Amino acid sequence: MTRHSIQHGRTNIEYELICSRRRTLGITVHPDGRVTVRAPQRASTADVEAIVRKKSGWIVKKQLMFEQAPPPQPPPQYITGESHLYLGRAYPLALIWDSKRHVQLADDQFYLFTPDTASPERKEKLMREWYRARAKELFAQRLDACYPTAAAHGIPYPDLKIRLMKRRWGSCASSKSSILLNLRLIQTPIPCIDHVILHELAHFKQHYHNAAFYALMDDLLPDWRARREELNKIPVA
Repeated sequence: MTRHSIQHGRTNIEYELICSRRRTLGITVHPDGRVTVRAPQRASTADVEAIVRKKSGWIVKKQLMFEQAPPPQPPPQYITGESHLYLGRAYPLALIWDSKRHVQLADDQFYLFTPDTASPERKEKLMREWYRARAKELFAQRLDACYPTAAAHGIPYPDLKIRLMKRRWGSCASSKSSILLNLRLIQTPIPCIDHVILHELAHFKQHYHNAAFYALMDDLLPDWRARREELNKIPVA
């Protein structure tokens, strides 16, 4: 690993360069503002610097976004009065003693039915099971709603999988004709869910985030930039 820096206007961008056996160059801006560049071993320092300079505006914008982001929230305790998100809206939680464990959303409030002795981990599992059931149904509905636009570009209908992820809202495996959505997407507004679905479908035709990919996104979802900006305000994990 070596350290380098470039100048973007009045901003000095420092970055860590890590070379390894990879095919493409990747730039990561961390929440603390650090920048990591991972490049193929064959890439020269000059070539890497040229790409970093080309992406410098994006890097500074990303650093500013992290700087202005609200502080991370403490882990939920699953106690009465605590708020939990569903489709972009916060609902208060009420704990109700019941021998049958289950979760219900009614009257603009989450109700978590559980014995008093239930641990926070058990309560979290109950909430997660409720979210997963809703996500399985809603994500399939949103995929069906979004797909006709993608079908016009020859994109195949994918298998849909759901998993709790820490770093991504979604991913795709074009070789397996499948997309994977983060379970936490069920906590975001429907326009954000549609954005992630179409983003992953676009990767079936364009594997990399290049000009052709963004042109395809413009066709699939003209306001995708605004939706991405809204999604970026929500922590992935």
